[in-house]
Amino acid sequence: MPYGAFCVLPEYDNLEAFMHISEVAPRWIKNIHEFLSEGQRCVVKVYHVDPKKQQVDVSLKRVSEEEKRRKLEAVQNERRAEKLLEFVVKSTKTKISAEKIREELEKQYEDLFSAFRAASYEGAKALEKVKLPKTLKTKIVEIAQKSIKKPTVKVSRTFSLICYGGKGVETLKKVLKTKAEVLYLGAPHYRITVVDEDYKSAEKKIAKIMQQIEKAAQKYKCDFSYDKQ
Repeated sequence: MPYGAFCVLPEYDNLEAFMHISEVAPRWIKNIHEFLSEGQRCVVKVYHVDPKKQQVDVSLKRVSEEEKRRKLEAVQNERRAEKLLEFVVKSTKTKISAEKIREELEKQYEDLFSAFRAASYEGAKALEKVKLPKTLKTKIVEIAQKSIKKPTVKVSRTFSLICYGGKGVETLKKVLKTKAEVLYLGAPHYRITVVDEDYKSAEKKIAKIMQQIEKAAQKYKCDFSYDKQ
């Protein structure tokens, strides 16, 4: 309408809400259709509720980009979890309904995706308190671990290493003997990369490895340097 838009909230059984034209954008709007169209789905913020009048007011302009990103990600994860649950039911041919399985999982976790994510990361331990048959929980863990992987980060350091003498190549191999990935960039430069679950632990690992390389370089009288920042 010229003065605002009537909306429905799918997460609340299609409860009707109203978005005043002043809540659509941070600037003055001449034509609401420049920003909204019928059938459009968007992330809004509920900022006022009047239970007596059964009135809900929502805003589009009050939603930050970060809030929008998080909400869309949550919606996407929920749909993904529903597909995984559907697959669990089909593959096990269980007589327990998807709704009942979901209910039991959500007794222990905030939402369905959180339950599947925990099952992927922690295995059977994550579902110990969930009141479902063991075979069903085993299948949930199996499917979760195949479908949801732990996020990882990569941290790299570039360094210079020169080993002298007739056995320079052999010495280099001894100095660079590490479990991390070492890439030759062209003498005397190398890059080492560590993969871990988060930056903090990755930084700790790569710092330890750099110390080991430095110690080995001193032992074999090699020139070693890198940017500690």
